[in-house]
Amino acid sequence: MSGTQTTSFFAKLAASVEQRNSLLCVGLDPVPDQMPERYRNGQGATADALLAWNRAVIAATAPYAAAYKPNIAFYEALGADGFTLLRRTLDAIPPGYPVILDAKRGDIGSTAAAYAKACFEHWRADAVTLTPYLGRDSIQPFLAYTDKGLFVLCHTSNPGSADFQEMEINDWRTLDREPNLPLYIHVAKTATAWSPNVGLVVGATFPESIAAVRRTAPERWFLVPGVGAQGGDLEATLAAGLRADGAGLLINVSRGIALADDPAAAANAICDQINQSRIRSAPNAPLQFAAPSDVFDTLFASLVDLEAVKFGEFILASGIQSPIYIDLRLLVSRPSLLARTADLYTNLLRGVPCDRIAGVPYAALPIGTAVALNAGVPLIYPRKEAKAYGLGRDIEGAWSQGERVVIVEDLITSGGSTLKTAERLRAAGLIVEHALVLIDREQGGPENLAAHGITVHSAFKLSDMLDSLVRQGLISAERAESVRRFIREQRCA
Repeated sequence: MSGTQTTSFFAKLAASVEQRNSLLCVGLDPVPDQMPERYRNGQGATADALLAWNRAVIAATAPYAAAYKPNIAFYEALGADGFTLLRRTLDAIPPGYPVILDAKRGDIGSTAAAYAKACFEHWRADAVTLTPYLGRDSIQPFLAYTDKGLFVLCHTSNPGSADFQEMEINDWRTLDREPNLPLYIHVAKTATAWSPNVGLVVGATFPESIAAVRRTAPERWFLVPGVGAQGGDLEATLAAGLRADGAGLLINVSRGIALADDPAAAANAICDQINQSRIRSAPNAPLQFAAPSDVFDTLFASLVDLEAVKFGEFILASGIQSPIYIDLRLLVSRPSLLARTADLYTNLLRGVPCDRIAGVPYAALPIGTAVALNAGVPLIYPRKEAKAYGLGRDIEGAWSQGERVVIVEDLITSGGSTLKTAERLRAAGLIVEHALVLIDREQGGPENLAAHGITVHSAFKLSDMLDSLVRQGLISAERAESVRRFIREQRCA
């Protein structure tokens, strides 16, 4: 069986990747001799100190990690205290983050069944790493847990992997079609045929092998160790292994984050580097931030409570009568809500190449300021009217020709105001290829801008908000349908 993975674990992983706009897996591998001094508290590398270290890494990386991967060996090496440390570390990982137990188990019969029970019932991991050397029956007890994920070792990152994994094997069953394939390709073909629950471990130190495995398993998720301390080239890895949708790789980094002076900054930098490559590999793939539904429900209810979203009969500037009116300029009157919207923009911004952001006057200027503060990215903005005094600047803020500028807009309808802003910025020698909006009104704006070389990334679509407000009982289904009908009519007009 090949194809897109939609089982419980891989659905959870995909949701986490989308929610955090991240392909980063953070390894939790506490080595007492390597523990930074700031966690020792004058007591040495005790189990409590190691737990404090793990908890600090988890807290620092939570905004950037799509998953966590504790390697069980580092806990087993500590004896009984290590098992307690592992339990407490797993308990410290917030809900919603997939946990991959790096156990590399592989045995047969009752032994394999016991390993599977330990991984999935005792440790309650979402996925586990396995060695396929003993064949399918050694994997079968793990496959019995149909909601769990299995990452089978395919081509590992260590130098000695070539001793066996790259040996060319003649498989008599396919000799007439596929002679002399390396063993790791046989593993990829065979293991992915066992179940849609199977992903593959492919090391970043061998990009050419990642490319070969991707050709063999085009839709599967790969767990990729070897970036950082082992010298794997992140850029080459992403170029070789990303799927067409810009996903499919889970990049594991352990020491590069845990031993950093600032783990949050290290995780953020790696996440940004990954996302820059994702954009380059699929430059026209719009991003949409996918937070849990309760997060958006709260946001939508707050917008209605603030009257930034109103329902009734309104005359728009165009003279058209509309059943909905959205005025996001009101966000300045509720700072906590403005901060929440800035978080959404910031998550979208992580996946976009950017030197500066540009707010569109006037509604998007407060939003742009909040995003600049939140993301640490400089803000500029084109003036709405010509300035006939002072320095006569048409674009306020510091900038240089050739810089990449991402437009920040409150919402998009036809995209006219965004395009005008882009044209003024481009005329000044700035590069504009992306725009971020909170709300896509679904009236053709993204498609119009795409024709001018601008990809629109939206936090959510208007239909998402309507569905939520109906579900919460804040508007009737009839009211929502009247808005949808209006949107359809305007799109066709």
